[in-house]
Amino acid sequence: MKTATIYNSDLHFEHKQWESELAFWKDELKTFNDRLGELQTRWTDKDVLAQLEHYQNEFILHGNVIEDLQETIEKHELNISEHSNDKADSMDVPMFNTHTEIREKMEIQRQIYADLKKNFFRFLSKYM
Repeated sequence: MKTATIYNSDLHFEHKQWESELAFWKDELKTFNDRLGELQTRWTDKDVLAQLEHYQNEFILHGNVIEDLQETIEKHELNISEHSNDKADSMDVPMFNTHTEIREKMEIQRQIYADLKKNFFRFLSKYM
């Protein structure tokens, strides 16, 4: 059985991709909150306002998840950098397992965020 080598540079590249994606989500949430503000000035219906509050809470929660992921990635990137300073080009198994866990969290969050956006856009098309 052949063993694959995972290079730190490959993991760093993936971190950069994740960081860009998270920054985009964070910026997008600002725009979504602006849309909520517009709707709050247009509607007085309690059901609509309850939905606005629901989305506002969802955006806050997702913003917290973004911050947690950013912090996790930053810590892992620091570990990789320290590992690289030890003149090692590849990562050990425990560090790779951590990377894999972060990757899985990102994949799950992508789906959660995509569903949130889809539902929010339906909501906007109904009440904008």
